[in-house]
Amino acid sequence: MITKLSHVTIFVLDQDKAYDFYVRTLGFQVKTDAKMDNGFRWLTVATPEQPDMEIALLNPLAEGMHYDEETKKAYRLLLEKGALGAGVFATPDVRATYEELRTKGVHFKGEPKEQFYGTEAIITDGVGNWFSMTQPKGY
Repeated sequence: MITKLSHVTIFVLDQDKAYDFYVRTLGFQVKTDAKMDNGFRWLTVATPEQPDMEIALLNPLAEGMHYDEETKKAYRLLLEKGALGAGVFATPDVRATYEELRTKGVHFKGEPKEQFYGTEAIITDGVGNWFSMTQPKGY
């Protein structure tokens, strides 16, 4: 029986830059940072309030990912364009978090806007991904 989702993957081309963004800028906690014998780096982080949901920051071009060259080329193109992501990071105060992260140099695609589901700002991680940063209605 499957009881929960424990890991999700965010693909990145530069794991060191991703580490800096997710750990040093956003304040996520490192859960695992280990290199395997073939050089593959297993890097996972989690938000402080959801420590059992690990985010694997993985390079899809790395040895051990088992993708063919055409797939690797597609990942590189999408990540270089900043076209991957589309997850949602929740916050109890999107406007305050937006201002705090802007002062840290985080890039947003616009200011927070009211949506039918809450207040949202689109955040980019600087390593190829974008996310909705949302304060859900009633949060």
